[in-house]
Amino acid sequence: MVDAPCPQCREEDSLAMLSMNSDIPYFGEHTQITVMCSSCGWKHTDFIPSDGEKPGFCSIVVDSSEKISARVVRSSSCTIRIPDLELEVSPGGSSSGFVTNIEGVINRFEDAIKTVVRANDDYGTGQIADHILKNLELVKLGDGAIRVELLDPRGRSQIIHENAESRELSEAEEEGLETGPGIPVFEMD
Repeated sequence: MVDAPCPQCREEDSLAMLSMNSDIPYFGEHTQITVMCSSCGWKHTDFIPSDGEKPGFCSIVVDSSEKISARVVRSSSCTIRIPDLELEVSPGGSSSGFVTNIEGVINRFEDAIKTVVRANDDYGTGQIADHILKNLELVKLGDGAIRVELLDPRGRSQIIHENAESRELSEAEEEGLETGPGIPVFEMD
């Protein structure tokens, strides 16, 4: 138990924190921290690398079905872009980290697009969305090509694949990025 109120519902004695150290191949040693509230269900997960934090950019061209299985470690501060389809997800105030693969990232984009179409069907978003969804499906089948980019001002995100490219973010790239939620800080009396 964490001796602090939930940052969401302010309930006392409802927070639990789990941490796990592990070594992800090609990513290195990291700590996964999850704080969750048993009262309201609030949850925050993040990944903290053991070797310091440098603003990072990582990308891969997904042009074969083999690259669909490339591992993706996304922290709560990471922006994910698919520039070929003009798609971007920036971290919000309740953003959490996750570990998945490229197919999982594509599935998340597809789910978000379908949600937008349902909510805005009267505004003619269907044709554009259908085009994007068709392209994403072709990539998952190995018949298309897109670039997936991770931009993380805290340097905690990575695409793990021999064809992935990594570098530090430039100041210009870093300047416009959201950093997502702050890691909850609990004061001890």
